[in-house]
Amino acid sequence: MSCHTDSKNLGRPLAGGRPLITPFGTFYTPNITPDRDTGIGNWSVADLSRSLHEGLSPAGSHYYPAFPYTSYTGMTDQDVGDLWAFLMAQPPVIQANRPHELSLPFRFRASLGVWKGLFFSAGRFAPDPGRDAAWNRGAYLVQVMGHCGECHTPRGALGGLDGDKRLAGTAKGPDGKKVPNITPHPQDGIGKWTESDISYFLKTGIFPDGDAAGGAMVEVIEDGTSFLDDSDRSAIARYLLDLPPIAGP
Repeated sequence: MSCHTDSKNLGRPLAGGRPLITPFGTFYTPNITPDRDTGIGNWSVADLSRSLHEGLSPAGSHYYPAFPYTSYTGMTDQDVGDLWAFLMAQPPVIQANRPHELSLPFRFRASLGVWKGLFFSAGRFAPDPGRDAAWNRGAYLVQVMGHCGECHTPRGALGGLDGDKRLAGTAKGPDGKKVPNITPHPQDGIGKWTESDISYFLKTGIFPDGDAAGGAMVEVIEDGTSFLDDSDRSAIARYLLDLPPIAGP
């Protein structure tokens, strides 16, 4: 809802057009309402699965990783099917997609095949058999459905995520904004937070010190984590606090 709605210009829900400013240029999110001409009304559940799991359009062209299929590739088939059913039940909106405004050489989609070879590994989420159900649920929500690493992990010169700094924050997040460290580092991250602190933050946007979330995280909470049940928020908190603490940038 947040990414595919141009709320600043009073855009219709899920009709796209929201700008995402990056070091590679400006991306405009597409219309994902079930309009048959300008949206995804002609897509099948298999088409949606291919886009999420492989980063490919129904016609077989590569998607830019501004669409976080690099995380969504781990989605279960059940969740993909549920998402498709929900999207197909939304009101269709006639709104043509706006072309991206990218610098050279990033405007050539053919190069994305090479990018995928370097930075993308397709595959479903695999639970860790050495962990319990709550930890694995948290891992799935953070790594896949919440795609938290896409914003909270720094990227290299070609846009690939820095695996050694996963979730350690970045000074150059979406729209050029800083994104905080959410590893349990005691100084740079959330190491002094409790599980209940994290759960309450994901529900209300209120920090342990009484301050409130800002920037894109407000939308993440309002359109996403506030709707989770308490057990899912607790699972996220448990998983995050069990990660290796990493010093931020």
